[in-house]
Amino acid sequence: MKVHVFGLGYVGCVTSAGLAQLGHDVTGIDTDPNKVALVNGGQSPLIEPGLQPLIQAGVAAGRLRAQTKIGPLGDISIICVGTPSNTNGSLCLDYVRRVAASLGETLAQTKAYHVVNVRSTVIPGTVEETIIPLLAERSGKIPGQDFGVCMNPEFLRETTAVADFHAPPFTVIGSIDARSAETVAKLYESINAPLEKTCIRVAEMIKYTCNAFHALKVSFANEVGVLSKSLGIDSHVVMDVFCRDLKLNLSPYYLKPGFAFGGSCLPKDLRAILHKAKSQDLDLPVLRSVLESNRLNLEHAYALAVRTGKKRIGVLGLSFKAGTDDLRESPIVILIERLLGKGYNVAIYDEEISLSQLIGFNRRYIEQTIPHIASLMVSKLEDVFTRSDLIIVSKKTPQFVEALEKHRDGKTLIDLVRVWRQPATGMANYDGICW
Repeated sequence: MKVHVFGLGYVGCVTSAGLAQLGHDVTGIDTDPNKVALVNGGQSPLIEPGLQPLIQAGVAAGRLRAQTKIGPLGDISIICVGTPSNTNGSLCLDYVRRVAASLGETLAQTKAYHVVNVRSTVIPGTVEETIIPLLAERSGKIPGQDFGVCMNPEFLRETTAVADFHAPPFTVIGSIDARSAETVAKLYESINAPLEKTCIRVAEMIKYTCNAFHALKVSFANEVGVLSKSLGIDSHVVMDVFCRDLKLNLSPYYLKPGFAFGGSCLPKDLRAILHKAKSQDLDLPVLRSVLESNRLNLEHAYALAVRTGKKRIGVLGLSFKAGTDDLRESPIVILIERLLGKGYNVAIYDEEISLSQLIGFNRRYIEQTIPHIASLMVSKLEDVFTRSDLIIVSKKTPQFVEALEKHRDGKTLIDLVRVWRQPATGMANYDGICW
């Protein structure tokens, strides 16, 4: 394919050289004549292991060249210009806008269907609200009909970028239409990696989600290291063993947006480790913020309920997760307590809870938190719907799903567990906590 890559910085150089190695005809475009001269001379404008031989091979094969101005467009234009921070932390889109405007003007003179593929890291909404309108305005053409647009984030690490280009964790292509996505997918046909096709905003968000999680992991590991050292423990041994758990620690588990965490372990153990850190005169802001974030999640759920204006509330699920009768620090119990304190009428059903069989700390906890819990529990699931205008579901069980399907119409639902995979459930008054 004939490809133009806009921006010969870190991402642009690696992308250009990598695509040339895959057999595509690549023209790199940059306003800096020094970068252009270096690439045309088979040299890398930046230090990155393995990149210079790749550029040299591409130029020698006639598949890679660079220039300062846009020429006739080929199949795909890839935007790889920088998006630095403004002084207030927002994203500077000056370079992106400049390229989009120039591309739009060139598109006006292009008869063939062309795809603009954004690889620069941009905040969700940027492609649809800034780039596409600019392209349409300057070209006078209709996006999705006369030209295509994709968001195709990169996952390149400095010092391993060449290897990462050829072996990414996945290839993400967000597009405005199927034709755009299929065109960009052809670029990577020879790369063995899962292909994820999605909408543009999801593709934009995936990049930020990945980077935010990487930053969180670094800070988490560092805080573990600081506390471990103060206690005379080798933090590298701790984290080496920690990383061997692929069932919970390094896995999709716990990484589904939803309701707050609870139970007998996580809240208690976080408080204990923070107390120990304080006794060592240590401040662990990442770990400290976890409990506050969990509290804000509960506040968000409460606000959703209040916003409905409904006073009669039915709750499906009382224990902190499905498959258990453990009520200790269950977030839904805390939410119910808050609603009761504000005068709401609450009816509760949980097939896994039998108050007569609760014993020990579990029983003491619920009696201290909601002393008159027995009067709020109903024995039949149907009674929750009869006595309520708003339903809050906190556990995903087959029984609850079946009942909610039956009562789609006429009830307002706040979903804390993503009962249906697709949030568009057909209910007139449906709201999910994170979707």
